Amino acid sequence: MPVAAIPAIVFSYLLGAVPFGYIVARLRGVDIFAAGSGNIGATNVGRVLGRKFGVVVFVLDLLKGAFPVALVRHELPDPPWVAVAAGLAAFVGHMFPVYLRFRGGKGVATGTGVVAVLLPGPTTAAALVWLATLAAARYVSLSSVLAALTLAAFRLLTSPEPFADGQATLTAFSLLAAALVIVRHRSNLTRLSRGEENRVTDSVRVRMLARVLHVLALGLWFGAAAFFTFVVGLTLFHTFEGLERQRPDWLPLTAALTEEQGTRLAGIAVSPIFPQYFALQGVCGLVALITAWGWARSYPGRVHRVRFAVIAAGVILVLAGWPLVDKIDALRFARYSPDEAIAAPAKAAFGIWHTVSLSLNLAALVLAGVALALAARLPADPPAPPAGKSG
Repeated sequence: MPVAAIPAIVFSYLLGAVPFGYIVARLRGVDIFAAGSGNIGATNVGRVLGRKFGVVVFVLDLLKGAFPVALVRHELPDPPWVAVAAGLAAFVGHMFPVYLRFRGGKGVATGTGVVAVLLPGPTTAAALVWLATLAAARYVSLSSVLAALTLAAFRLLTSPEPFADGQATLTAFSLLAAALVIVRHRSNLTRLSRGEENRVTDSVRVRMLARVLHVLALGLWFGAAAFFTFVVGLTLFHTFEGLERQRPDWLPLTAALTEEQGTRLAGIAVSPIFPQYFALQGVCGLVALITAWGWARSYPGRVHRVRFAVIAAGVILVLAGWPLVDKIDALRFARYSPDEAIAAPAKAAFGIWHTVSLSLNLAALVLAGVALALAARLPADPPAPPAGKSG
């Protein structure tokens, strides 16, 4: 263990424990423990003091998570677990601050700052899910829990070997962070199950956010899938297979390149794109599904139920095709084995599984296109109140 590791971890805890929500409220003459939900986090501060103060507290809480991790990563890059420990210390510091007798917040903003430095990709997915859930359901607590679960899920799905040496620490952190967020929100989840949880006020901005996220997610999903399937993939294979006829002088090959070898090179070139391709589809599909769910449960009309069903089917197809990437990759290389006993069955299996994967991809692409067309019928007005209740 590096000598500076313990001071770095202690510093991270003490910085993470600074109760910015409590301080900001005190400066405004408010005891935040006795107002609203009694929590010192940005959500309660915003509810009690106003949105701008909530934003200020959120940014400060986020920075006190991001700063110590970035600093430790820069000053103590090895071993990598030190930065993770510093982030966890800042996260725990916010939830159990020594300055307030361990009465802290729920760690969402501080945890976001930590994971934004440690896991930028999964954090982006989690942030989009948080926004989509907030716009669709208007529950901050539900948004936070789903974002935490998304962070852990995308860490597991987008890492080739999430529990291998050098990767296990970050994976364990993402799982632990998700578990802590859920535990800290257990009272919110109880109120949510009873229909007693506080909601963000419905507004034109919230409804606009839902529509913007929905259209952007579907547009990116459909556009990326169409571009990769019909442009990137076909162009790569056409280019590499064409090297048989016209090879650049700078390409250092001593023998002529065959079309089959060009196909192999194209497969090697396109293979690393698939994990990012499916991750992008997964994020876009999830955001579109969440927003569609919000409309299906709040607005009458068949179009909203159809929209949700179409997107749900598309997401299922993406999830079904995602695990096939590794299987097809292994078969891609095995079918060129010099041992015919290995190559022959691998070629047959590759053909079958590649066809299945391509069919799933095309079907998901069609469904994304249908959902994008249905975006012409997005709700603009607030949902009607339930029968027997006034607005």
